[in-house]
Parts: sequence; C-alpha cells; structure tokens
Amino acid sequence: MKDTGKIKVYFENSASATAVKSSKQKERILKRIAVFGSTGSIGTQALGVIAANPDNFSVEILTAQNNDELLVQQALQFNPNIVVIGDEKKYLKVKESLASTNVKVFAGEKALEEVAAMNCYDLMLAAIVGFAGLKPTMKAVENGKTIALANKETLVVAGDIMMKKAVEYRAPVIPVDSEHSAIFQCLVGETRNRIEKIILTASGGPFLGRKPNYLVNVKREHALQHPNWKMGAKISIDSATLMNKGLEMIEAKYLFNLNPEQIQVIIHPQSIIHSMVQFEDGSIKAQLGLPDMKLPIQYALAFPQRIGNKLPRFDFRRMNTLTFEEPDIRTFRNLSLAIDALNKGGNLPCVLNAANEIAVYAFLKNRIGFLDMTELIEKTMLHVPFIEKPTLEEYFESDGEARNFAADIIKL
Repeated sequence: MKDTGKIKVYFENSASATAVKSSKQKERILKRIAVFGSTGSIGTQALGVIAANPDNFSVEILTAQNNDELLVQQALQFNPNIVVIGDEKKYLKVKESLASTNVKVFAGEKALEEVAAMNCYDLMLAAIVGFAGLKPTMKAVENGKTIALANKETLVVAGDIMMKKAVEYRAPVIPVDSEHSAIFQCLVGETRNRIEKIILTASGGPFLGRKPNYLVNVKREHALQHPNWKMGAKISIDSATLMNKGLEMIEAKYLFNLNPEQIQVIIHPQSIIHSMVQFEDGSIKAQLGLPDMKLPIQYALAFPQRIGNKLPRFDFRRMNTLTFEEPDIRTFRNLSLAIDALNKGGNLPCVLNAANEIAVYAFLKNRIGFLDMTELIEKTMLHVPFIEKPTLEEYFESDGEARNFAADIIKL
C-alpha cells in the first residue's frame, strides 16, 4: 500500500474548518477505544466491530448508566482498564463482580467526566444517549481526543461551543450517525470545494404516509417497530415522529459549518442512500449501503483507513427501485419544530431537545399519546425565554428549565 503520509479532512463551506488528522495510512496501529455508553444499541454494536478486529482496536474504557449486568459481561470479555457505572447505587455490585480482574471501577456523573479527561485512550465513541453525553464528550474534546460522535444531542444542545472547542483543542470529530457519516465520506477529498447543500435522507419511519387520525391511536409497541434499522428505544421513537431528522439537521449545521438553507431533508423509504452532498458545480455525491450501523461505526473507528468486514453487501440487481418524496411536516410536526429551532438558533435547539427527551420518556411510559409529544415540545419552546448567544452555563440552565416545565405539564 502506498504511503499517503498525514491526511487531513476539512469540513468547510467558506470560512472555518475542522481538521481530522491521522497517522500514516499504511501502518496498522492498535487504537485504544473508550466506549461511553457501551450497553446501548450503538455501544454494543461497536463492541461487535472491535471484537471482529482485534488487530486494529482494543477496549480501554467502558461506561454505562444503569445496565450493570451487561457492563460486567462486557468488562469480562474485553478486559478494559476502566469501567464506570453512572448509577452510584450499583457501584459495589460492579466492583465485586470484577474483583478477580485488574479492571478499575468508578461510579457517578463526575467519574464519567474525570475518566473522559484521562490519557489512557486514543478515541472516544460518544454513544451516551441524550443530554447526559454532553459533559464527558466536552471533557474529551478539551483533552484533544478524537471523538467518534454517536450522540447527536451534544451538538444539538451546544454545537457552537462544542465545535469551537474542537478546533481550539485540535480534537477531530468523526460522525457515527449513518447520515452524517455519509456526508463525511462524500467530503473526503473535497477539501476546498464549496458545498451548495447537503441532502439528509430519512426512511419516514413506521408511519410513513399516515395522517393524524391514525397517529392519535399509536401505541409504544407500534412506534418502536422501525422498518429498516435496529435501534434503541429513544432513537426509534424520534424516527417515528421525524424528530430524529430534525435533530440531524441541527447537528449537520455545526458539524459541517452550514447555513440552515443549505440543509435539505428527503424521504427515501429504502434507506440505501444514506445522504448526499451537492457541490457548487451541481455535482452530487452519495454514499450507499445496506442499513446497518456497524458500517458507519467501523468507518469512524478506523478512519482514515477502510478495513474489511463480512457484513452483507448491497446488490443493485436485487433492488431496481429507489424512491424519494417530500416529508409531510404538517402531519409530522416535530420536524417542523426542529426546523424552526434550526433557523432561530440560540438556546432554542437546546430547549427543543430537552422537551423532546421528556416527551419520549413519557410516551414510552404510556403517560402521553403519540401526538401529545409534539404539543408538549411546542409549549415548552414557547415558554422558555430565548437567548440568542448563550454561554455553556445558560445552555445547562435552559435545559433544566425546559425539562422542569415539560415534566410539570404531564405530572411526571
């Protein structure tokens, strides 16, 4: 293999850029991985990728919030240096279960931040679900770590601050979301070429084509049945409401330094084209593949190399139709609310995200209906005072106020 030297990939459309750096491509380096959120959907799939590539990756850190049993199983299999259980009440149980090993055990939210700041790993897979992933990810960035970002809420909540810090501390941010990974891959080699727009594809979820009179009776078990992807409960509900696509629009704004008008969403039910980039000459690049999160996870962990795998391949001969349509934002108003937050900016995306997390939690607990989620989010966005240029502390305050207001409405 030819030695290509150091590779840098820039996200830019006109002004600022975020660099992604690597070692010589021909060298096989054992990357030490910290999996923050190892017991969730992305975390468990990432560990599957790591297990399949023992010459490329080792596990240095594993963290979980509540699932102590799976965390212990993972620690026994991968023998990391450190594990962190977020729920402090489960510390002793994890500690005792790993007493026969050399694994160091910590517990609590503060421990997540302290471990994220350590120098014992090379790359953080940021896979903690929701707002809870922001602080440890920020600590890793401030220590110049490479971030494989699977937690979109980190950028939705405080994307401006997060990406400025990434540039300041020279911390590469590689997206794991299939859509943003697709855009990232389309931009490799396009260092100085201006993006005209990006096109985020969406499957449409399990209720594509349905109208409000149908959605009013939707139950938890229906909304969790995504037609193409196997995902965790939170993201499955977000996909069903199209909120996930709205959050991805906000994430894309910060990841790729875009203006809102440069971001488009299109429904693509087959989930084969994962997203596209249109350049200023009108040319469009697309990244295609079967809907399997292991592929973007592997790409992020191994970047800039591509490494082989035994995942199923897409065969054009077996699918002769790829279709596209406009999203129905009148029915799926969560996407419309997210677009409003994208356009207005400030602390509104943070408020949107906080209210959505409360709404999804309540829906999963059968406390509110499917369409009630949108109403709750909208009321919260109208209630919390708008801040045009919030500090990090003001983001945290807005998040807390939004959660408290939304929880009070539904008596959580």
